[in-house]
Amino acid sequence: MKGLRQSGGVKNIRALTFDLDDTLWDNRPVLLAAEQTLYDWLSIHYPRITDRYTLVAMREMRMRLVLQQPDLGHNMTELRKTSLRLAADSVGYDHQLVEPAFAVFIEARHQINLFDDVLPVLQRLKQAGYRIGSMTNGNADVNRLGLGHVFDFSLTAESVGIGKPHPLMFEVACRHAEVSPKQLAHVGDDPATDLLGGRTAGVKTIWMNRHGAPKTEGLTMDAEIASMSDLLPLFRLV
Repeated sequence: MKGLRQSGGVKNIRALTFDLDDTLWDNRPVLLAAEQTLYDWLSIHYPRITDRYTLVAMREMRMRLVLQQPDLGHNMTELRKTSLRLAADSVGYDHQLVEPAFAVFIEARHQINLFDDVLPVLQRLKQAGYRIGSMTNGNADVNRLGLGHVFDFSLTAESVGIGKPHPLMFEVACRHAEVSPKQLAHVGDDPATDLLGGRTAGVKTIWMNRHGAPKTEGLTMDAEIASMSDLLPLFRLV
C-alpha cells in the first residue's frame, strides 16, 4: 500500500467521500442481472420489444443516446427511461410501460453484495470522527440499500446536475462536509472520474485498486489501496 504523500499527509483530512459502484461492491454482475431481469419482464408484458431488440441491442441503444444527448450521461435514470420510450415507440406501445419497467430494473439494480471490508471500515471511520459521504455518477440510492445510516451525506450526478470528473461534484461534497478541499479525501476505483475529478477540484485522491490494475502513464493520486481495510493504517486507526 502507498501512503498519502506530503502536502500535509492525512493529518488535515476531516472528511472522506466514497464512490459506490465497483468501489464498495462489484457492480458489473449487478447491472447485468438487473438488465436481464428487466428484459425478461418485458418479454412477458411487452413482448414486441423483446421480439425486436436483443438485450445487447437495447444496451447499444443507450450508448447511442448518450452520444446524441450527452446530458443523459449524467442522469442514468432518465437515460434508461428515454431508451424505454424509444423502444416502446418503435413497436407501437405507449409510454405507460416506462415507469413499471424502470421500477423492475431499479429494484434489481439495488440487489448488491457489499465487499466484506466495507461496513466495518466505514463504521470505524465514523467512530473516529470523520464525516463520511458517498458520491456516484450512477443511480444507486444508499438509503434504499440500507446504508443511509453510514453516510452523513450522499451525492449523485442526478442531484448535482453533473457528474464526476466535473469539479462541481467535489465542491458540493466539501460544502456538505463543511470542509475545505484539502481536508477532503475521495476514494474511488475509476481513474478517469474519481482521480482526475478529485485532483482537479483540489481534494486528496485515493485509488481503490482491488484487482491490481497497472497504473497508467500520467495517473496521479495521493494513495493507492487494495481494500477498504488499507484505509485504517493510512489514517492511523489500527
